[in-house]
Amino acid sequence: MKKGIVLACLLLISLHLTGIAKDKQYNILDFGAKGDGQTLNTVAIQNAIDKCSKDGGGSVVVPSGTFISGSLFLKADVDLFLQNGAVLKGSINPEDYPQVNTRWEGEEKKWTACLLNAIDLSNFKISGKGTIDGSGDLWTARGRSQTQTTGVRFGRPRLIGIQNCKNVLVEGLHLNNQASWGLFVLYSNNVKINNLKITAEHNIPSSDGIDIDSSKDILIRGCDIDVNDDCISIKSGKDEDGLRVNRPSEDILIEKCRFGYGHGGVAMGSETSGGIRNVVVRNCLFEAGNWAPIRFKSQPSRGGVVENITYKNLVIRDTRQAVEFNMAWRMVNPKPAAKVLPVVRNVRIINVKGTARSVGNMKGLEGSPIEGITFKNCEVSAQRGLTIEHARNVDLRGLVIKGVIGEKITKNNVQ
Repeated sequence: MKKGIVLACLLLISLHLTGIAKDKQYNILDFGAKGDGQTLNTVAIQNAIDKCSKDGGGSVVVPSGTFISGSLFLKADVDLFLQNGAVLKGSINPEDYPQVNTRWEGEEKKWTACLLNAIDLSNFKISGKGTIDGSGDLWTARGRSQTQTTGVRFGRPRLIGIQNCKNVLVEGLHLNNQASWGLFVLYSNNVKINNLKITAEHNIPSSDGIDIDSSKDILIRGCDIDVNDDCISIKSGKDEDGLRVNRPSEDILIEKCRFGYGHGGVAMGSETSGGIRNVVVRNCLFEAGNWAPIRFKSQPSRGGVVENITYKNLVIRDTRQAVEFNMAWRMVNPKPAAKVLPVVRNVRIINVKGTARSVGNMKGLEGSPIEGITFKNCEVSAQRGLTIEHARNVDLRGLVIKGVIGEKITKNNVQ
């Protein structure tokens, strides 16, 4: 009995000390960082992160000011907090971003590290009212990719990368002008993304807002996204390498978000090889010329099963299309078709209402029609109707189309 009491006391002491450690703050100014918008602060900020972790954990604080930095790597037991007025701004020198083992566009490879990297970590948060700025406008003005002194060409850095992590909170920040993707979540579980504002100038290529890649138990809530590619994209690997890894994205809830301009609202794909399943998008607004709030894209070489996807209680306001399904998307130098073609099935579109230039298109593959698409209590006013090709079991009884002159629904090879 006494031994049990002692162990319980030791546990309480340990938890108390852990709480104290997590409350400790490490201001990057104390490590020599300068918020003058000119000084390169990579070493100073990384030293603050390393010291915080070595001491048992706490919060690294970025105060008001503009702090230029290259790649930073979070460590165990370290939270990052950006105060109001703080700007962590990415360097535009390619040499400030090392090459790391990661996944880029669905394939595992060495690729440019993000501005902020969290790899193999648990139980941490990145939060505050400050801004993380990727200087994507400056990268774009100088060209899409740069050349190292070694002559090796490599890609522009993504903004935040969370890789092989669990129990993560990203909250409150403004992510701006990512040089490439904004928030990238790979091989991770139980990630909560709350109340982010994500913006990118509309000439920055590949400036996705949030990319969820082969990850599970994801909550995205209360975000406002306006970028120059998909606002949110759900991915799971590409072609042979994605089929080899064979890890799905699953159990994802996206709610109470606003989607402004972007090439898609919430897109499934195009990297679908590991499968995407059990995704719910609900209670969201799509506007400002968004290309396609409801978007599915893949290629015959991808394979993978995309299933059990629900879009519910959506308002669309002057978007280009309401829906887009394209299983032969962007067929530039295509690879041979996979042994099993990509499959899209069991998609529910419920209580989606608003205006668009076109209701959109649903185009499956001849050898793999999209299947089991159900509309319920939907109403779209548009100039052009809906085109359906290579599909079966599409229930259109719950779709009302208004404003279209001519054919509201055009079908080709629909069963």
